[in-house]
Amino acid sequence: MRQESFDFLQKYLNNASPTGFEAEGQKLWLEYIKPYIDEYFVDTYGTVVGVINPEAEYKVVIEAHADEISWFVNYITNEGYIYLRRNGGSDAVIAPSKRVNIHTSKGVVKAIFGWPAIHVRKLENEKAPTVETVFLDCGASNKEEVEAMGIHVGSVVTFEDEFTVMNEKFYVGRALDNRIGGYMIAEVARMLKENNHKLPFGLYIVNAVQEEIGLRGAEMIAHRINPNVAIITDVTHDTQSPMYDKKTSGDIHCGKGPVISYGPAVQNNVRDLIISTAQQKEIPFQRAAVSRATGTDTDAFAYSNAGVASALISLPLKYMHTTVETVHKDDVDNVTKLIYETLLKIEDKQDFRYLK
Repeated sequence: MRQESFDFLQKYLNNASPTGFEAEGQKLWLEYIKPYIDEYFVDTYGTVVGVINPEAEYKVVIEAHADEISWFVNYITNEGYIYLRRNGGSDAVIAPSKRVNIHTSKGVVKAIFGWPAIHVRKLENEKAPTVETVFLDCGASNKEEVEAMGIHVGSVVTFEDEFTVMNEKFYVGRALDNRIGGYMIAEVARMLKENNHKLPFGLYIVNAVQEEIGLRGAEMIAHRINPNVAIITDVTHDTQSPMYDKKTSGDIHCGKGPVISYGPAVQNNVRDLIISTAQQKEIPFQRAAVSRATGTDTDAFAYSNAGVASALISLPLKYMHTTVETVHKDDVDNVTKLIYETLLKIEDKQDFRYLK
């Protein structure tokens, strides 16, 4: 990885970009990608689209999502403690003892998820933390002091944890799901520009908002772009760590390459083009079955408009929706390379229909 790319990745991952409040992260992403695109546009809710060859009739999308799971302030007690609601699939089990940032109009307020000491809990009756039992302590002694800090119902809360590299092989941090995808599609745009590849179609590099609460950003932008083809990248579960059942979750490894999915929303001819590209370019890959829905923005694109030929290239990830999401450096490089090489195989006005 180039030093400039690594610096962007670190800055981008460390920035907060909670669902519905992605603007600051989108600014960083757009600034990085601007030298590699012809133009860009931003929709009403903050999805950013960089465009190469905007005049072309045939349109291809590569897409990731920009948002991270977070919390909303829901209730402030008279004693100054704060209870929350989820914004996306936030996990209360990992919350106790974590540091957080509460985002207010006065700036970031530091707080912690407090939890009673082991000495005073009745361990024989103990249950896992839930959204109803976890709470924040921002050092205030009453509700009025909390509100004076700028905190109110609806204030957004993100974990403080930042990006690290583990054992020189793994990237670790919060919100790799899926800002690592935003990084990869930005790198594809850079590679196209620096290698002077002239695509025969319009390429739309889409960093969508609000995936974590139902693919909403992709749903909106798919209708606006009305593409012919969409290649989506997101994360998927590495199933090698304890507590996974491979019979139900599949056999996916960090470090063994991109994961190519099979399922009704995945257009078979686009998927087969991706597989043949991986084989020709000797890019390692894995396969996954996703059943009725992929659970990613692939579904939003595939079923939009009159139907968009869509496929999913996933990045194996450990410990999803925690503050230590973990991916292998080689997989990041290979997902990026696979998207890039696949784009070079797509022809202008290529017809992916099964029957012609």
